[in-house]
Amino acid sequence: MSASSDYSARHLSVLEGLEAVRKRPGMYIGSTDSRGLMHCLWEIIDNSVDEALGGFCTEIDVILHPDESVEVRDNGRGIPVDVVESVGLSGVEVVFTKLHAGGKFGGGSYAASGGLHGVGASVVNALSERLDVEVDRGGKTHRMQFRRGEPGSYKDNGVSKPSNPFTPFTDVTMPKITGKVARKVTGTRIRYWPDRQIFPATEAFDVDRLIERARQTSFLVPGLMLRISDERTDERLVSEFKHDGGVVDFADFLAPDTPVTDVWHITGTGTFAETVQQLDSKGHLRPREVERECAVDIALRWGSEFDTVTRSFVNIIATPKGGTHVTGFEQALLKTIRKQIDQNSRRLKVTAKDAKIEKDDVLAGLTAVVTVRVPEPQFEGQTKEVLGTAPVRGIVANVLETELTAILESGKKPFKQQSALLLEKVVAEMRTRVSARMHKEISRRKNALETSSLPTKLLDCRSDDVARSELFIVEGQSALGTAREARNSEFQALLPIRGKILNVQKATPTDVLHNAECSSIIQVIGAGSGRTFDLDSARYGKIVLMTDADVDGAHIRTLLLTFFFKYMRPLVEEGRVFAAVPPLHRVEISAQGRRPRELIYTYSEAELTTLLKKLEQQGRTYKSLQRYKGLGEMDAHQLAETTMEPEHRTLRRITTADAESLTRASSVFELLMGNDVAPRKDFIVAGAHRVDAEAIDA
Repeated sequence: MSASSDYSARHLSVLEGLEAVRKRPGMYIGSTDSRGLMHCLWEIIDNSVDEALGGFCTEIDVILHPDESVEVRDNGRGIPVDVVESVGLSGVEVVFTKLHAGGKFGGGSYAASGGLHGVGASVVNALSERLDVEVDRGGKTHRMQFRRGEPGSYKDNGVSKPSNPFTPFTDVTMPKITGKVARKVTGTRIRYWPDRQIFPATEAFDVDRLIERARQTSFLVPGLMLRISDERTDERLVSEFKHDGGVVDFADFLAPDTPVTDVWHITGTGTFAETVQQLDSKGHLRPREVERECAVDIALRWGSEFDTVTRSFVNIIATPKGGTHVTGFEQALLKTIRKQIDQNSRRLKVTAKDAKIEKDDVLAGLTAVVTVRVPEPQFEGQTKEVLGTAPVRGIVANVLETELTAILESGKKPFKQQSALLLEKVVAEMRTRVSARMHKEISRRKNALETSSLPTKLLDCRSDDVARSELFIVEGQSALGTAREARNSEFQALLPIRGKILNVQKATPTDVLHNAECSSIIQVIGAGSGRTFDLDSARYGKIVLMTDADVDGAHIRTLLLTFFFKYMRPLVEEGRVFAAVPPLHRVEISAQGRRPRELIYTYSEAELTTLLKKLEQQGRTYKSLQRYKGLGEMDAHQLAETTMEPEHRTLRRITTADAESLTRASSVFELLMGNDVAPRKDFIVAGAHRVDAEAIDA
């Protein structure tokens, strides 16, 4: 049978909507890179989570198969398999082939859900080379299969593959019954293969992001078990997440610093009227005014540092770009704290001459989880990154203002003590902000000569081009002398530091500002520090840490990285902090025949060993082998050639990939450099077996 005769009116009715998805996938999933690939998976998982939110599902399994497919299983009610009268198709086929169709429109199936546009499953189907769905319902297992959104059946012969022979349906067909189950057993299993005509072959499912999402969901849906199985590797890793707490535990998990307050739990509800289009019994949309209830669930605590960690959700769907619920939260937070500071101005020694409390002062050190449950929320776009339902802002603001005021004015001893510490912290943040702004203003390059505020030990460069200029932070005066002759003074500046700087992870902001080395770095870079750091004001495009290639040099580099990560983090996030890689050895190879004398630098003991073996195999000898113990042992030419000249040097860029890696980095810095000794001891003991005892220089 020819291809033209295979094409029937049945195909048109199924594909007319999904073809738009295949032509413009970015409109539905944001992009076709790894983010879009993961977004498709979120759509399927969120449908299962909606069952859990409704109290119908207790377990969700996500399996990454070796053949690039992914499978999501749940023990919810199962997708309806009976006929939808308005369209004459089974519920399964409607869900997977019709845009804007599902159980989230009428308002009767789900009180609050994350997937409410009704396009999630059908979009995933349209962008999949193959999709299989199995439903346990009514004592039977029902199966339906699709190829790029078109329903049909595959001839698998025991192995499920997208390339297997496929026969499209030409008539209205119900899901095929493939087995029996106990009548009380229900659930849905969906397995799909992303279409490589849409997604590049280089993109794959990110198990780390999947695990982060599962952990997050387990906090937001207490009692739900989520299992992530990665069968793409020989280890076949399985991760399980189940938390019986809620947003309080989530906030405690996210908090990166020592607490100033306990985690405060704030809940409340509010109602609003909304005119919506709802389907009547005949399947027609009719306008109807309904009363909505918005449930607010917030956990917040303040810590000793200035970083802000905020996570926001609508019906457990993350809204990384915020929306009306976050706007209402921040407005009420600022209003309430300002009011409390005004009422306690005498005790806090706040006068009319002091600057006004700003949002950043209140958010400093805050860890918060803001969640709302809203029937049929209005999102800005299918990717659901921003909540647009306007009345939610006022409801969240009213709930937070009422409940937070009650906590801050409570006469109970724990609340009273913590409230006092919180208000003192906010006032201190305001004064630090004002002081840092003044400090930054006098440190700008344009008036550096007039004010003479830059440290005298700085050897500045001549160029005003920030993108080209480089600041080398050099360990010790001996290295400074060599670096001074080795640098290109047109665009390379030098700042020497004396020994090991302050461990800022243990120190207070006041201690840091009073420390000579830290203060010099802040002044020279000229962009402030902490939360007032202004990346656009930084005087240099690259910050290069140049320390000796020994244990002490590594320790100094770690202390400097701790300082930059904590007080100048935007430099790290933008990839503008580097570590120089000076050589460990200089090998002078003797001339042999037509081969001239050579100078080769090696950067590790392993590299040196490999070089010497290679020379031995070639029958060549070396005239001298020099082991550098520090930068000061090199002459200016050697230092320039190996470490400072852009054409020849090697630099290690210090950077972070995303928000999750920032959180992990914060935890590592706190573990290795913080005040708590016991976890650091456990870490050292656990890794002690990897240390070569013979390599210890004792």
